[in-house]
Amino acid sequence: MAKLLEGAPVAEALTRQIKEGVDRLRRFGPVPTLAILRVGERPADLSYEKQTRRQCESVGIRVKQFLLPENSPRQELLDAVEAINRDPGVHGCLLFRPLADKDTERAACALLAPEKDVDGVGVGALGAVFAGEGAGFPPCTAQACMEVLDYYQIPIAGKRAAVIGRSLVVGRPVSMLLQQRDATVTICHSKTRDLPGICREADILIAAAGQMGMVTADFLRPGQVVLDVGIHREGGKLRGDVDFPAADAAAEAVTPVPGGVGRVTSAVLTRHVFEAAAGVSLQRQQP
Repeated sequence: MAKLLEGAPVAEALTRQIKEGVDRLRRFGPVPTLAILRVGERPADLSYEKQTRRQCESVGIRVKQFLLPENSPRQELLDAVEAINRDPGVHGCLLFRPLADKDTERAACALLAPEKDVDGVGVGALGAVFAGEGAGFPPCTAQACMEVLDYYQIPIAGKRAAVIGRSLVVGRPVSMLLQQRDATVTICHSKTRDLPGICREADILIAAAGQMGMVTADFLRPGQVVLDVGIHREGGKLRGDVDFPAADAAAEAVTPVPGGVGRVTSAVLTRHVFEAAAGVSLQRQQP
């Protein structure tokens, strides 16, 4: 049976650290403030917004909402981003995606100031992550994977890692974060030849393919650490990209779905807001 890498204790430890930092900052400096920019009222967005507001309130971060109707003109959204960029009282922005119009989404993400892009959605912030320097935060889910590994004291340097998925939300940025910590990383995708064989060679396997249950027993071997970033609903239950019973039987450690990496994401977002308000280095430092 694999060790269960639960997200709750990771998030709780992060939350304690963030609250202490925010309390100190509020005595002598600004109140860390997050702008939530949402277009429309999709149930998933409303649920995540509620979760984010609760997390912010728990650590003393103020939230300002910028809410636009579903069919708002493109310029209205861009004007809202510009207003957030110009507001010195706002330290971070969470822009809900995807948007109906992809061109508008790309324009809004590109316009957002990198130093306020606390979820790594724009090219400026992502450029900082890929270059390893400059103003910018990694996407929160990618950073949450690193927080899980660190909390459970899983060695990264010198290890082989395989990442299934090459999105800018998780796959590519988490690959860069692993490389910065001296892992040897293979980015896999749907065209990868012998995908199961490559994954079996990895010491750390991160599944972020967006395909329910695709990581089966033939992807796994004893001694592996498996992080499941996928989340899918089936028959009223949530499942990940990993066949959990197979990973539980074969791997050394595995994150559950739900209750794994996703549980850590909101805590990472609030830490990014605190760091932006405190003016600390925006690129994650080597431990």
